[in-house]
Amino acid sequence: MRSIVAGHVAVTATEFVELALGTPLDLWLGVEGESGMERAARLAAAGDILADDPGLPDRATRIAAEAIEAFAPHLFNAVPLSRPAGRGWRSRKGVAA
Repeated sequence: MRSIVAGHVAVTATEFVELALGTPLDLWLGVEGESGMERAARLAAAGDILADDPGLPDRATRIAAEAIEAFAPHLFNAVPLSRPAGRGWRSRKGVAA
């Protein structure tokens, strides 16, 4: 499966979201072991981005939903199953449960 965002090929769900948002996820989620000063700088940058683009949270939610829909079947190695034609659930009237 190929997902192309702004002319770039996204290979993972993370890349898809980062390309669509235009920011790395680490900006919003932080990184393990970041110092208090790094955290303050990251949050200040995130605040500036949100001030410049108030619609970003709604867009991020929509993009995340699209990424999940696009990548979930591949992450779980799932394939849709179809039922054989003419075979559905049949009522078993008169049979004691």
